[in-house]
Amino acid sequence: MIPPHPAGIPLPRVLVAAPASGHGKTTIAVGIMAALARRGLAVAPAKVGPDYIDPGYHALATGRPSRTLDPHLVGEGRVAPLLARGATHPDRADIAVIEGVMGLLDGRLGTDGFASSAHVATLTRTPVVLVVDISSTSRTVAATVHGLATIDPRLEVVGVVLNKAGTPRHGDEARRAVEAVGVPVRGVLPRDAAMHVPSRHLGLVPAAERSSAAASLEHIATVAEEHIDLDALLCAAGTAPDLEEEPWSPELVVPSQVVAGGTRPVVAVGGGRAFTFRYPETVELLEAAGAHVVDFDPARDESLPEGTCGLYLGGGFPEVHARSLATNHPLVEQIRSAVAAGMPTVAECAGMLYLGQALDGHPMVGAVPTRAAMGRRLTLGYREAVSVTDSVLGPAGTRVTGHEFHRTQATPGAGTSAAWSLDGREEGFALDPAGTGSATLVASYLHTHWAGSPDLAASFVAAAQDWNARRGGAESASHERGSGGMHLAGRRGAGGSAPTQGLSLRSPKGRPCRSTTSGPPAEPPPHSDPLRHHGDVELADDLIDLAVNVRLTQPPAWLASALADELASVATYPDATRARDAIAARHGLAREQVLPTSGGAEAFTLLARAMAPRDAVVVHPQFTEPEAALVAAGHDVRRVLLRGEDDFTLTDAAVEEIGDADLVVIGNPTNPTGALHPADALRSLVRAGRVLLVDEAFMDAVPGEVESLLPGDLAGVIVVRSLTKTWAVAGIRAGYVAGDRDLVAALATQQPHWSVGSLALRVMTETVAPHALGEAARAADELARWRAHLTAGLAGLDVPTSGTHAPFVLARVGPGVREELRAAGWAVRRGDTFPGLDPSWVRIAVRDPHTIDGLLRELGRILPRRERTRSA
Repeated sequence: MIPPHPAGIPLPRVLVAAPASGHGKTTIAVGIMAALARRGLAVAPAKVGPDYIDPGYHALATGRPSRTLDPHLVGEGRVAPLLARGATHPDRADIAVIEGVMGLLDGRLGTDGFASSAHVATLTRTPVVLVVDISSTSRTVAATVHGLATIDPRLEVVGVVLNKAGTPRHGDEARRAVEAVGVPVRGVLPRDAAMHVPSRHLGLVPAAERSSAAASLEHIATVAEEHIDLDALLCAAGTAPDLEEEPWSPELVVPSQVVAGGTRPVVAVGGGRAFTFRYPETVELLEAAGAHVVDFDPARDESLPEGTCGLYLGGGFPEVHARSLATNHPLVEQIRSAVAAGMPTVAECAGMLYLGQALDGHPMVGAVPTRAAMGRRLTLGYREAVSVTDSVLGPAGTRVTGHEFHRTQATPGAGTSAAWSLDGREEGFALDPAGTGSATLVASYLHTHWAGSPDLAASFVAAAQDWNARRGGAESASHERGSGGMHLAGRRGAGGSAPTQGLSLRSPKGRPCRSTTSGPPAEPPPHSDPLRHHGDVELADDLIDLAVNVRLTQPPAWLASALADELASVATYPDATRARDAIAARHGLAREQVLPTSGGAEAFTLLARAMAPRDAVVVHPQFTEPEAALVAAGHDVRRVLLRGEDDFTLTDAAVEEIGDADLVVIGNPTNPTGALHPADALRSLVRAGRVLLVDEAFMDAVPGEVESLLPGDLAGVIVVRSLTKTWAVAGIRAGYVAGDRDLVAALATQQPHWSVGSLALRVMTETVAPHALGEAARAADELARWRAHLTAGLAGLDVPTSGTHAPFVLARVGPGVREELRAAGWAVRRGDTFPGLDPSWVRIAVRDPHTIDGLLRELGRILPRRERTRSA
């Protein structure tokens, strides 16, 4: 037992708990943290239970690492010291906010609540604030709160936050009932779809994977400030007694494995979006044991950090980022060779999957003889583990506590040695590929909290130090001295020579060795009509999609819920009245100026059927669907081509070439050029006897929707909008036209009955709600930042680009580069099917910076090689 601190540590604190999972305690806890941090307070976050995901949001909200307080993983005696560590490191905190786990009393099964929120609150003498979802109750919530507040006399429940009130009256009813049983209500929060944090197969999407997380956090903090009495909460937190325990110190529990004045071994620790699961104590213990810890991103970095002589890969979601990981061929080869040479390596869960042979069909590093795939069954639970063999983590018989949390299933290869015995079941891999006599690679599904087993860090750093010495790098392995004992290829643009002593990382021709024997993805079959070529044709199962402009992989949860609700009404014919009125109100138009359509494609077809133009002009390069619809209806089309040297803008020469056309079609922002034409320039095209059709399919991706023709004078104008890209409902086909009443009426006469289905109409009504428009605005701002990242990276590679306002960038990479990108696992949209462009152009969908960096990494290899070939 760590001796008490003689003076104690003053630390106001609260533990946010709930009756069960799903009441919103993560959202409320993070909101409280962020709101208090806005006040300038230093907030020390912590989490009960083995969770990795919630602490990522804690760190984002507070700027401090979140401490995991789990009596099973670290032992009861270390819980309060770890809380004290978080409150004093890197500096003294003003308050600690601890997020609970599951229900207040729910802990390890069969232990009467061991490791529950209540258990941790008792160990740390922390007051409890309950979060209770009242969406399906009102006064009855008082019974729940009364029971939780009185069931354990050691607990002090100092308040309740009522979540998801349907109306103020509903919230007031629940408040009065709770306060009548003697528990103060600290806040009542309304239902708010924007407070939702998206989830997937293992819970919340990690904050590190959501570039929108910061924007969401700002909204959550604002709601918390508005609806929670933070001053009362601070007063309640101030009733907590001083912490008597000495803060946990890694330097006191693990001795340095490096002699005084010796070289610190470099330990590379996997990070980035694919490897987000890691306790902060792991790095702190490695550093205390003498290692120089350097983060790297397996999806982005082309090499391990210089001088690496130990590798730690923690948990995360490699299954989500498998394509980015698989296409980073230089790093894959490097890690495979280093592990084969006996470099000490620890891989937990995600790390094991990455080091395996394949993950969901994607080739991985191949250092561990296993293939893994997503399964239906969730494996979750605490584990008591004993090491089966001597390894870099210690001798056989080493005991640790840990947990498993995964949906993948790994099939082990024959004749391999297991890493752990888990209650008699052998699990994982302990491999000695270099024949050292002890396992240098430990890979398994087991997650361990090294604060509970600090000897693991000491053993691992000692092994890294020994390996470095055996490789002859004792004099030069120091990262601080600037040269690598294991001389690895440099990062992108840095050069670097091949490693010595057999670690060959490149093929004889100098090209990165591929980790797959399957050939490159087949080229899409050529379309007989280039006007019918769409980005989805470019895709294949093993390609990273930068060809299709749909923003999300699935609709937001609030929209998906609304669509599921709509399914109950699909037995009746659809009625577009409500959607039409909602769209009209959103743009300040009359109902007669709006017509819902089955996506933009139907709008173009209706126009082609309703009109008989004598001189139809399509301004290209432009989305080809309008011209295809006009040609299919039997109309002749004249093309006016904008030029790349003018950045595809609408010049005076182009306007003169349009002449006296009675139908003009133009995009804004234009697909694929991304040109955003000034609204005044477009309005100048309006004249008597002419119809101007402006395709604004991507206008909601423009911050503020500047240069839109909606609202305004729409005489002679038709504006086409699509909802499928922003809201990820391409399979539903939702769009509309807005404009001149007579023109809209003419299009309506060509529309079949019920051509727009109930689900599409529901999309229209839901996405014009204030919270949806707010989310779209935040997404547009985020997209602008991502696009700037992409264009800056392309500029760094001397790739000319066009377009600064769309969710895509037109790039002139050169002929043949699209095909090479495809062979390397990247799908981009070919440019030569757009009139006015040649095969040197590609359209690249804007994605998150993490994905874009992978593309830039690949282009950085392709373009110099092609330049060398041309020069030769």
